[in-house]
Amino acid sequence: MRLPRSRARSSALSAALLGLALTAGGASTATSAPAPAVDAASPRTGPRTIEGWPVRTPSSLGLRGSAMERGAAIAEGLDSTCFAVLRNGRLARDWNWRLERDVPRPVFSITKSVTSTLVGIAIRDGDLRLDDTVATYVPEWRGTPSGSVTVRNLISNDSGRVWSMQSDYADLLAASNRTKYAIGLTQQYAPGSAWAYNNAAIQVLEPVLVKATGMSVARFARTRLFEPLGMSHSTFITDRADNAAVFYGLETTCLDLARLGSLYLGRGKVDGTRLLATSYVRRTVGRSSTVHNAAYGYLWWLNRPGRLRGATDAVDAQGQPLRQVTGQLAPFAPADLYAALGFGGQVLLVDPSTRTMVIRLGLPAPAGEEGYGFADAATVLTQALR
Repeated sequence: MRLPRSRARSSALSAALLGLALTAGGASTATSAPAPAVDAASPRTGPRTIEGWPVRTPSSLGLRGSAMERGAAIAEGLDSTCFAVLRNGRLARDWNWRLERDVPRPVFSITKSVTSTLVGIAIRDGDLRLDDTVATYVPEWRGTPSGSVTVRNLISNDSGRVWSMQSDYADLLAASNRTKYAIGLTQQYAPGSAWAYNNAAIQVLEPVLVKATGMSVARFARTRLFEPLGMSHSTFITDRADNAAVFYGLETTCLDLARLGSLYLGRGKVDGTRLLATSYVRRTVGRSSTVHNAAYGYLWWLNRPGRLRGATDAVDAQGQPLRQVTGQLAPFAPADLYAALGFGGQVLLVDPSTRTMVIRLGLPAPAGEEGYGFADAATVLTQALR
């Protein structure tokens, strides 16, 4: 594990993101000391809980507390705002810095994994199918080269829609109507022929979900996912046209994300309520969705070995990587690990074999420095398990 850097070296971008998080829930709730790890216990109310999570000692959950403490120290040194380890539906420990644990904060592309979950719910509800053409819901694509792009292509990131740093990380973010901008881009490659971490293509899932479910994405997420799971601190931001930013716009907390992880650990079922088909969970986090990237399921990252692709790899005229890399995101860890990942080191790492989760949210690393990532969380996991 890397040594912590000084917390005083946060970049201007980090400070701006912290300001966004501080205002996400209204009044500022910044704190100079970590929030208490556990709430006060009462002998009459039974085991201690935090936000509904039963709290147990690490040793009783088969975890090494010393490894968790080391992991938390690394996370704190990398400008984290929260860090948590859970196993078997129990909270071993959480740490909170700068913000109280219940303050929603941006999690960027972790949003994509939530959007994948919403797609799965709509499929189970009978409102949507993976092999539906997107043009069924987006009439602007009918009769164009994008007419054969499917919902499956969008959630596998092999839609072939046009991608560039300018379109994806500048123009899309600046658009007053991000959905309209994303729909209006062109087709670059044949669907299924090339992989790209394409924010604009994923944003097209917003009108797909709206048309399929008959309600806004924010409302659908609240009523069909957040409320059933008890994700009471989770919301979608919207653009000036009131479209939910389904590629990056979720604001949430460490312990709310643990509830999302629990849904997948339960193979689509939580507390007796089934939200996702078991087959959808298996396809989403249990196997690679495309031959182009072994590390990618349906908008979730996987530890599967094989050909790997990064978010901004250079490609040739056919959309194929100029440099082919093979391996795993964390070769020292089990191959069945999966994670929701977001810009700046936002991580929800899930180990289905041991039913353990490691979660880190926080500020991006300064320019030129490596931030928190999949391998960091996997290191905590492997060192903490007895």
